[in-house]
Amino acid sequence: MYKIAVIPGDGTGPEVVREGLKVLEAASKKFGFKYETINYDFGGVRYLKTGETLPDSAIAELKTMSAIYLGAIGHPDVKPGILETGILLKLRFSLDQYINLRPVKLYNSDFCPLKDKKEEDVDFVVVRENSEGLYKGMGEFKHKGTKDEIAIQISYNTRRGVERCIRYAFEYCKKRNKTKKLTLCGKTNVLTFAWDLWQRTFDEVAKDFPDITTDYAHVDATTMWFVKNPEWFDVIVTDNMFGDIITDLAAMIQGGMGIAAGGNINPQGVSMFEPIGGSAPKYTGKNVINPLAAICAMAMLLEQIGEEKAAKAVEDSVIKIVKTKLKSLAAGKMGYSTTEVGDLVVKNL
Repeated sequence: MYKIAVIPGDGTGPEVVREGLKVLEAASKKFGFKYETINYDFGGVRYLKTGETLPDSAIAELKTMSAIYLGAIGHPDVKPGILETGILLKLRFSLDQYINLRPVKLYNSDFCPLKDKKEEDVDFVVVRENSEGLYKGMGEFKHKGTKDEIAIQISYNTRRGVERCIRYAFEYCKKRNKTKKLTLCGKTNVLTFAWDLWQRTFDEVAKDFPDITTDYAHVDATTMWFVKNPEWFDVIVTDNMFGDIITDLAAMIQGGMGIAAGGNINPQGVSMFEPIGGSAPKYTGKNVINPLAAICAMAMLLEQIGEEKAAKAVEDSVIKIVKTKLKSLAAGKMGYSTTEVGDLVVKNL
């Protein structure tokens, strides 16, 4: 019996979560596993009513779950940073979800903005360190509000944090068993303290994985190669900030935010899965948002908890829908409503 925490969140989050749960129900019947869902109302609406983001008591509850399924966090009436820091980052840090895992896979070349790229050309994974770096929130103002103001933002990297992320990436690359190439994405020529640590750790851990080919690319070069030669990549490992940036570009080359899913992973604890596109408030309540990213996030969740056959069936169904049914992956242009797309995935399981 799996216990799955569900945080529908803001905007279109509840709409896409509903379709993901519809697929989960169908998969459980087909593959014979049992689960229960526990709903939490964390998000902008709750914050506006109560001033509360994520209570500490909820963290204790969430640690008992098999996994967390998240819709979206972000409300137009809440100042940017409050919900992101008070809910998303608090969840990641409190549950020690130190890996952000972003599979980047093109299911239909018709939806790729890159010229002459086929499905097999866009198939890589970004492993992003998820608990340190610039997102640690360390820094200070000096002389705030004056002409001499200084804002200091610290990129905080520990050997332990860097090594466990890099080691996870090597293990993932080995398990993935594609070209067995792991690329370190950084900025060693300018950020000489943090990336000296990353490069040295990467080189040392690589000695434990002689069957993995290693590579290095500056982050700016990585964005260039994503566009020109995405087929060069297998698995990429990088820090929190760079990972955040390059995965949005990666989402575009795989067809857009409508298909992009991610996982916040604690390999020894509770992990959280979500579509990466945000709350998209302008589409709220219109039944036009693409739910496939949320459904792909559900496939990742199923794989993480050990239901690998169900996970593959869900992904295979999504691939079939994207290849044969949808006119577009963009909201309002799919040729089907949000609920109809969910129904198609269930039908093709």
